[in-house]
Parts: sequence; structure tokens; C-alpha cells
Amino acid sequence: MTVSRTDQQISEPSAGEDPSGGRLWSRDFRLFFTARTVARFGDGMVPVALAAGLVVAGYGATSVSLALGLWTACFAGFVLFGGVLADRFSPRRVMIAADLLRAGAAVALAADFAGGTPHLGLVYVLSAVGGVGAALFQPGVASTIPAVASDVQGANAVIRVSEALMTMAGPAAAGLLVGFGGAGTLFSVNAATFVLSAGALFLMRMARPERTHVQSPLADLVEGWREFRSRTWLWGVIAVWTFFGLLAGGPSMPMATVVVTEAHGATVFGVLMGLHGVGEVLGGLVAMRIRPARPLFAGSLALSGFALQLLALGLDAPLWVQGAGYVAGGAGFAFWLVQWFTTVQTQIPHEALTRVHAYDVAGSLTMSSVGQMLAGPVAGLVGARHVLLAGSGVTVAVIGALLAIRPVRRLRAVGSMS
Repeated sequence: MTVSRTDQQISEPSAGEDPSGGRLWSRDFRLFFTARTVARFGDGMVPVALAAGLVVAGYGATSVSLALGLWTACFAGFVLFGGVLADRFSPRRVMIAADLLRAGAAVALAADFAGGTPHLGLVYVLSAVGGVGAALFQPGVASTIPAVASDVQGANAVIRVSEALMTMAGPAAAGLLVGFGGAGTLFSVNAATFVLSAGALFLMRMARPERTHVQSPLADLVEGWREFRSRTWLWGVIAVWTFFGLLAGGPSMPMATVVVTEAHGATVFGVLMGLHGVGEVLGGLVAMRIRPARPLFAGSLALSGFALQLLALGLDAPLWVQGAGYVAGGAGFAFWLVQWFTTVQTQIPHEALTRVHAYDVAGSLTMSSVGQMLAGPVAGLVGARHVLLAGSGVTVAVIGALLAIRPVRRLRAVGSMS
């Protein structure tokens, strides 16, 4: 296939007619929205289910962290493969297969936990399978949104709001259900959400894009890499984002958990996380209304909210200030993500989008995971609050670096005037 390689390349999200008929809530988008919402609700139950099941069984916190770590490692390791498969067999088919794979793993976990003491090795294996399923699913999201909605930013904002709400609702529902049926019940519900997601995706009528030729998976990856590195704004953001994940984004969660829980208790930390979710909803709602002509410029400025969040934590500010910081951090992060996803989905040629998105996810997630692992040892040397203060400074530096890259700063949204 022939694709131009310029920093300002603008491509149509999909071939043929406007897939939504000029409306955001087309039939296919409603189904896709349903699939994403129920699956994210189920995902939110997993950490609670693992923690409740393994700790009650006497395995301890280390087993929980290892199970979740295997999920993350498999997600990062297989997401590029997911991008290749989505391009070869269509994103919808691969996402349905991924949902069914995750549903099967959840059913097996439900049976294992329902039997009494779970088999730890099997839990690890099934957690890894769940990570593989998520890796196969994720790349198709990027190319599906512009194929089912003409208003790409509106679609991303709506989905972001839904994901924020489900991120809060999933753990809350899990906390209520675990008292009735334990971890086995939670994983049964988790399996049902993936089945519902697969069913909604199956009912979608989006056409499978035709490929001009079929090449080897390695050639597909190489071609995706060429598309990735041919745009300065794209690889520039990811390069800067790797430092953000390593030094700020990755360490922020474990360090925040430590400092807030030690100073104020787990209940307060839960409230702050809820406020972060409220901020994400607000950020998504703002992104529905505000359509900046230079989305990456506006999104970069919005990240200042996350710097304020880390600063309030690091300084041990009054709780109301920390709460305001969490709202600002959630709102800024959500607004950035909507601008970033919309830019990628509208600026990258549709035939390469899933592979390019896979490179984006793999790079960002890998360095965030490394940052999470290194945060503990570093905090042992300098203190958790100093790690958070450093993260706030790094976030400000990241904003400056993003704005210093001319193609990032000046890239205009599709359809805006030059």
C-alpha cells in the first residue's frame, strides 16, 4: 500500500460513506459504546477479586501483585501482535475473539476460586491469559472509533467519561458482591461482561476494510514502525511520554497509596481516588464541548492539573487541597487523552492505525511499569513524598518538552483552518 509520510498528514478515518450518517450515536457506535462500558466495568472488578480471593486463601499481598504483574507484562508483550492480527483479520473479529478468550479465563478463575483454596499456579497462568486477551483487544479500539463515528473527538470524550464512571463503579460493585459470593462470584460476573461485550461487537455492521495485499506479520510490523517514525509529532510525544511514565506517571499510584494511607487511612485514599474519577468525568465532558484547533498544544497544557495533584500530595497539603488536586489531575489527564486519541485516529491512515496504536500502547505501558517497580526502592532512599514532588517537577518538564516540539505544538486538528 502507498502512504504519504509527512508530519501534517491528514487522512480520512475510513473509506466509503460517513459511517454514522453524521450522528454520534449511530447504531454501530451504540453497540461499541456498550461493549467498552460493560468490559471496563468487569475489568474494574479484577483487582478486588484477586485481592479478596488470594489474601483470604492465605497467599498474601505478594501473590496479588505477581498476578497483576503477569497480566500487565503479557499485555505489554502481546499488544504489537494484536495490532498485526487486527489489520489482517479485521479489528472487530479480533476484539470478539479477545473477549471470548478473556471470558474463558474468567470462567476458569471463577471455578478455581469457588472450589475453596485456589491453585496459585493456575491463577498466575489465567491472569497471564487475561493480559494476552486485553493485548489482542486494545489495538482494534483505535481504528474502530473513526469507523463508527464521524465525530471522533465526541466519541472519544463519551467513551472516556464512561470508562471513568466504570472505573469507579467496577471496584465498588466488587466490594459489595465479594461479601455475598466471594472471588468466584466476582469472576463469574467478570466473565459475563466479556460475553456481553463480544455479543455487542458481533452485532455491529461495520464493513471489513479491504487490504490491497497480504504480507508477512514481520513486514506488517516493519510497515507500522515506518508509519510511526515518519511523523515527528507522533514519535516525539511517545519519546517524551516514556520519561513521564518512568519518572512521574508510573510511580504516582504506588507512592500516593503509601503516603495517603499511612497519613490518613485507606478510606481517605478511596475518597481521593473517587475524586480523581470525578475529575476524569469533568475532563471528558469539557472535551465534548471544546474542540481546540491545536489539540496537542491544548492537551499538553491540561496536564498541569496532574502536576498540581502530585504537588499537593508531596507537600502533604490539607486534605481539601489534595482533593482539589485529584479532581484537577483527573480532569487534565482525561482532556489530554481525548485530544491524543482523537489526533492519532484522525491523522494516521486507517490501514496502519491499529499497528501504530499498538506501538503507542507498548511504549507507554512498558515504561510506566518500570517506573512502578523502581518507585519502591527509590522511595526507600529518599522518601515517598520526595518521589511525588519530583514527579510533579517532571510533569512540568514534560509539558515544556511537548510544547517545545514544533510539530506537536503546531499540529492542527483535522478540519480546522490553517
